[in-house]
Amino acid sequence: MPKITILNMNALEFSADTKKSLLQNILDEQIDWLHSCGGKGKCTTCKVILKEGGEYLTPKGSVEKNFFELEKLKEGERLACQCSFKQKVDKDTKLVICAADENKLPHIEYSDC
Repeated sequence: MPKITILNMNALEFSADTKKSLLQNILDEQIDWLHSCGGKGKCTTCKVILKEGGEYLTPKGSVEKNFFELEKLKEGERLACQCSFKQKVDKDTKLVICAADENKLPHIEYSDC
């Protein structure tokens, strides 16, 4: 199974299910992650900053492309609810992400990204 590392959560690492969105993988690990619209792609609060391994994610769909055009997403950012691992990735595939500063939760102590 591929691995996800959340760099600014003290490099927290866990295995990912390629059949689930990035957001669902994070939530399945009992990690608090902002997602105000419930993971429906209507906001950008689940945004992740890609540090490594973005090429292993599914391509941007119309929702993310729209937010990119509206400048709500920048290069190297994705919506965790709208992307997942490509179905055929090696078991040693690693995705390294950070929580975006504007979407950090106040009760969590974050490390550097």
